[in-house]
Amino acid sequence: MPAKKTAVLVAGSWGTALASVLADNGAEVALWTRNADQADEINRHHTNVRYVKEAALQPAIRATTSMAEAARGAEAVLLVAPSSVMREVAAQLRPHLQQDTLVIHATKGFEAETMKRMTEVIAEELPQLDADRLVVLSGPSHAEEVILRSPTTVVVASASPEAAEQAQDLLMGTYFRVYTNHDVMGVEVSGALKNIIALGAGMSDGCGFGDNAKAALITRGLAEISRLGVAMGANPPTFSGLAGIGDLVVTCTSKHSRNWRAGYMLGQGRPLDEVLATMGMVVEGVKTTKSAYALAERYHISMPITEALYAVLFDGKTPGDAVKDLMGRDRAHEHDIGESAD
Repeated sequence: MPAKKTAVLVAGSWGTALASVLADNGAEVALWTRNADQADEINRHHTNVRYVKEAALQPAIRATTSMAEAARGAEAVLLVAPSSVMREVAAQLRPHLQQDTLVIHATKGFEAETMKRMTEVIAEELPQLDADRLVVLSGPSHAEEVILRSPTTVVVASASPEAAEQAQDLLMGTYFRVYTNHDVMGVEVSGALKNIIALGAGMSDGCGFGDNAKAALITRGLAEISRLGVAMGANPPTFSGLAGIGDLVVTCTSKHSRNWRAGYMLGQGRPLDEVLATMGMVVEGVKTTKSAYALAERYHISMPITEALYAVLFDGKTPGDAVKDLMGRDRAHEHDIGESAD
């Protein structure tokens, strides 16, 4: 049987790691990039040094700068673009996509201008597709470990059980275990909001506050994520699963987490512009903090950690003052998940 062709857009760290998973599963992979030099490196040397260091890539992964070439004949397309350019990439894909192609996205964030989830953005830009068949991939999965074939477990969610199972079959392998879920809203909201809490966890570590403070941030952060997610229509059990607590823990505690590293530098007193310039790659939690702040207002939900981070990132408050404000809040019951902002 000939190998299935899949397309992965774009060739960043996570896109390259997922391309490697697909190639290991026997797929022929077209990896799209705008950068001709990067495409040449991948095809000639089977490396993508900027994003996955010295990891060797399978010859079955062929890079291209042509969207038409990448999508031609693909049974599945994985969209792994940053949230800020997802609409642009999906629009560019539109004329090259067949109606029955399985579309999976693996991006954790909201569109900053509209606060829309990525499945909403993709559905608008790819109207030829059945929106119910769109699939989201999420869970605790650092690209740096996936590319080394470390055991990893994720979840794929779709309103269509058939589409979720197709994605599961495509991605499941010896080191990459995939579960299915029907709660697209919960999986997407969890994946986006955990980056905010990871910024806070890094900031706490940068301030030297210790493990007690970080554990509190993770626990109370999950309460905030659940509170907003349920208000938006998510299924509560999702937040205790891989896309919820699983992804939250790994992002708040790992050296691989860009959001944790950015928060750590902020906690040491470095300004946001300098931190973002130093990172050199997208830190989704910064823009997501703005979106979550606005969504909390829209749904009348209390999100004190998000509000404190917003004040540090955009209003000039120091991390120390933000912590004082959080610790000085009125007393509350731990399980008051219906807490409103009023």
